[in-house]
Amino acid sequence: MHGGWVYIMTNAPHGTLYIGVTANLPARMMAHREGRGSEFCRKWSLTRLVYLEHYDRIEDAIKREKSVKRWKRQWKLKLIRRDNPDWNDLFETINA
Repeated sequence: MHGGWVYIMTNAPHGTLYIGVTANLPARMMAHREGRGSEFCRKWSLTRLVYLEHYDRIEDAIKREKSVKRWKRQWKLKLIRRDNPDWNDLFETINA
């Protein structure tokens, strides 16, 4: 199988969080931004990509996504702040 990505979307710094997984990150981000992604992202206007992790195997990415989804919110915030302290939208970095 192909590699995969675990990602976190939000609508504002410290706002609502969505954790997802995909094998095609650019296409998935465009779907979220155009309202064709998850219903949850559409409902809460989650268009800001604030965290990414790449895995060589999609199976590993899926395991990680399931794990992070079970985390306490504070742990998720700490993860984002560690790699993206300013909560910048990382969409441009993957679309460059």
